Amino acid sequence: MKSERRAIIYALVAVALWSTVATAFKIALQQVDVIHLLAGASTVSLCAFSLLLLQKKQLLNAIRALKTHWRMQLALGLINPIFYYLILFEAYRRLPAQVAQPINYTWAITLALLSVPLLKQKLSGYSLIGLAIGYGGVVIISMAGQQVTGTLDIVGLSLALISTLLWASYWLLNTKNSQDALTSLFQSFLIASPILIAAAMLFGSNTIIWHAKAVFSILYVGLFEMGITFVFWQLALHHTQNTARIGSLIFLSPFVSLFLIHLILGEPLQLKTFFGLALIITGVVIAQKSTKVR
Repeated sequence: MKSERRAIIYALVAVALWSTVATAFKIALQQVDVIHLLAGASTVSLCAFSLLLLQKKQLLNAIRALKTHWRMQLALGLINPIFYYLILFEAYRRLPAQVAQPINYTWAITLALLSVPLLKQKLSGYSLIGLAIGYGGVVIISMAGQQVTGTLDIVGLSLALISTLLWASYWLLNTKNSQDALTSLFQSFLIASPILIAAAMLFGSNTIIWHAKAVFSILYVGLFEMGITFVFWQLALHHTQNTARIGSLIFLSPFVSLFLIHLILGEPLQLKTFFGLALIITGVVIAQKSTKVR
């Protein structure tokens, strides 16, 4: 199989899996509370990363390297998975999936904004236009959510936007990380998982019924949102000669996700949702023209 064809297949697998994430979050949060979902999914992800490193015969090296890189990995682990997913899951718990999911894509616009104070980049005309269009889409999607639920959850919307700030911060912090992505994720989750398990034991609900659906939901989120899907995406980028073309495939995910939200969760899709999402994607594409982070 030619390398470029293999790259497209890997990318489409990643996009397909990421398209299920919003639906999986909502189903999982119907079964367990936020902290138990995060603690369980984080542990599943850690196991997945461990197996991948073991298969590559790099697990012991990754553990040893933590002695040198523990400060960076602690900072990364506090953001992802701890605070980012705590806030994101709570946003999903409060909001319709068709609202929370598109807003999550505005992290790239937030990245352009954070690049100004943190990377000393100028806020270009492209960034300002992308910001205006993207956040205009957020306003429209918020109106769509109000039509679905009958109320406007300001706290949920605020949490969804804060999650984009955390993810953009994580992305920027990672630019200073000298380790490969798999090793870094393993180390971050190795630090974070015991903290999350302890938090779940101390603060989690005692009324959860651990039936098969609850366990499967945690396994699915841990593997396919927080775990191995990134491996497919990294493989796609590794095998391609056209990063821009592969990168553009990610924009299929939110639209496919909307139809899954409707088919599986039964949320009535609003025309405003599609219009708002289109504005967000347009804003992201424009903002990315001015964001040159390596």
